[in-house]
Amino acid sequence: MQSKVIQIDQVGGPENMKLRHIDVSEPDKGQVIIKNEMIGLNYIDLMQRSGMHPISFKEFPATLGMEAAGTIELVGDGVKAFNIGDKVSHCMNLGAYSERMLIDANKLILLDKNTSLEIAAASTLQGLTAQYLLNESWHLKPGQTILVHAAAGGVGLILCQWAKHLGARVIGTVGTEEKADYALQNGCDHTILYSKQNFPDKVKEITDAKGVDVIYDAIGKDTFSKGLSCLAERGRIVCYGFASGPIEPVDITKIRPFSGSIATGALLTYTKNSNERQKNANQLFSLINKGVLKININQKYSLEEVQLAHRDLAGRKTIGSSILIP
Repeated sequence: MQSKVIQIDQVGGPENMKLRHIDVSEPDKGQVIIKNEMIGLNYIDLMQRSGMHPISFKEFPATLGMEAAGTIELVGDGVKAFNIGDKVSHCMNLGAYSERMLIDANKLILLDKNTSLEIAAASTLQGLTAQYLLNESWHLKPGQTILVHAAAGGVGLILCQWAKHLGARVIGTVGTEEKADYALQNGCDHTILYSKQNFPDKVKEITDAKGVDVIYDAIGKDTFSKGLSCLAERGRIVCYGFASGPIEPVDITKIRPFSGSIATGALLTYTKNSNERQKNANQLFSLINKGVLKININQKYSLEEVQLAHRDLAGRKTIGSSILIP
């Protein structure tokens, strides 16, 4: 059985990604073959392609991609929880930029009949990220105020909607007026245009100098240090990404006087256990199917257009979620 894949022979720029056809091995014990019908595009893909992410490739050529949704085509011995024809999604497993994929069955998420493959591919990784940020990194309570950086991105839009559903006041930073309007339509109460406004000053203005209870920061270097001054007493900054680069060393004495705290987050630690992963995914997709969360898929690319997709995402030309179609 053959599959189209996107591979690299070395880390580097988008031009390193090549469309190839490879043979897919028969499933061994505990494995399945999935036909990936929709593939998620995430910033982690860019970081891995460029060699900036700690989840690195063990050998080359390497197939990119960390998220997809599709149907099971073949099932190996010993697989009892899944059957041929089941709709599934998966994330945090290298190799998703492929038409077909051999994968351990215990890494899959079973989808119900109400969840489309398109929605699952666009929201599994980003939605499960939002899930742990709101429920594990900080237990968000009604009436609390949060600051979401990159509020018009894939994770950002889900975070804003989910936080609003939980009763929070939501402030979001964005890069353009268009993205500000979009964020306001998807859960944000206030937006800050970081290209024209100093976000710590605006946060103090919006909160009457009280600050925010929690900051969700996937930007890193460009926002982290400034964000410390935005925290309320006993507030927390959660750094779950480093799009602008690693953060500088932190002087903890700057946040000790108001009992501030710093947390980090990595989705991989919340997806290793299959029962926990399925439970969290069920919660996510239930909110999506009820209309509480809207997954905004505003960019669709063919697998052959993957270089363009990476350039658009890196250039901050995208809004919401993006998918690749094999």
